[in-house]
Amino acid sequence: MVQYDDPRILRAIAHPVRRRILAELHAGGALRAADVARTLDIPANQASFHLRQLAKYGIVEEAPDQARDRRDRVWKMASDDGISFRSEDMLAQPGGDAALEVYRRSARAWGYQLVDRSVEPDDPAAEKWVFNASLRFDPEELVEFAHEVEELHTRWRARTLGHDDGRVTYSVYQLVQPYPEDV
Repeated sequence: MVQYDDPRILRAIAHPVRRRILAELHAGGALRAADVARTLDIPANQASFHLRQLAKYGIVEEAPDQARDRRDRVWKMASDDGISFRSEDMLAQPGGDAALEVYRRSARAWGYQLVDRSVEPDDPAAEKWVFNASLRFDPEELVEFAHEVEELHTRWRARTLGHDDGRVTYSVYQLVQPYPEDV
């Protein structure tokens, strides 16, 4: 997994359309701007703009080996493992605190939206699962657990990678952290 420390990257991925583009690329693999536009129901030029912005910061890149010809632009994640950053590294960069705040607000809004949607009976045909658990770890066990969860995600991503196979992209949102003391 590539770790990023450029605050501009946090600002780039905080945008909701870019976040969704990254989700589609990570879950399904390479796409053309037209595919992104169709999936997200946005104009193709808007999809292309956001893909170029993500490429500008090295988050996505062209996949010429998957293009039909030299004029065909296919995009993929720069790292198959996704995006990773450490808050401490980000805060050490000029503008890191402001970028982290932009990202925090975006992530918080996304988390609220996911929780609200998980309990809404909006589409009875859509499968939804809500997991909420508490586990006890020492530091080494936490690392082991995190690696096992990551391996599970990696295995399922490899199994379901691709588009036009009847699958839809699901959001998997997990936080593993000490239980908040203020509750």
